[in-house]
Amino acid sequence: MRNYEVVYIFHPALSEEAVNDKLEKFHALVTGDAGSEVTAVDHWGIRQLAYEIGGQNQGFYVVAQFVGEPSSLTAFERILKLDEELLRYLIVLCEGEPTSGMSVLAEVTHVRADRDDDDDEDEEEEEEEDFGRGEASPPEFSGGRGRRRRVDGPRIELLNFKDVSTLSRFVTEQGKILPKRTTKVTAQFQRHLGQAIKRARYLALLPYVQNHES
Repeated sequence: MRNYEVVYIFHPALSEEAVNDKLEKFHALVTGDAGSEVTAVDHWGIRQLAYEIGGQNQGFYVVAQFVGEPSSLTAFERILKLDEELLRYLIVLCEGEPTSGMSVLAEVTHVRADRDDDDDEDEEEEEEEDFGRGEASPPEFSGGRGRRRRVDGPRIELLNFKDVSTLSRFVTEQGKILPKRTTKVTAQFQRHLGQAIKRARYLALLPYVQNHES
């Protein structure tokens, strides 16, 4: 048994009742084995697409998580591909990401207000060590040719590919993913970042380029 997550984008003209009927039919294909079950279903509702899909500018998003056998995915995907009212879908292994689309952040540690400059320098060194362990904070960069600095914030324990607000900070105005020399994260986190952005783009949560022409 493995944990999976599937994101559906249904035609915006479908009612919630019609969407639920389709989900019941889809999920019956992955819960036939003993121990298989749907653990979560989160209706995001109708959202604006980052670019047009199948002539539609909006889609009805649903995120579901289930436990099932890999062998059950063949019949599952075959039915999904045949449904003309399903604009797009993506099935991935679930590593604990919330269905809501938020990333998992570390707890914020409170720092004394009366710290001196030496403490600041020590903290910067500790942050560099955190980066070395694959941890990172949601960055925000200043313009110009000067040194780019990120805004202080909680570390990202688990980056969620549905977290548009965080992922968009790693993308330039031209739609390019910020390189490792700018993000200042480890190679492992940078690879995870690139994968998350590609998934978000496929699901029309992020645009491939800044302005998609109709």
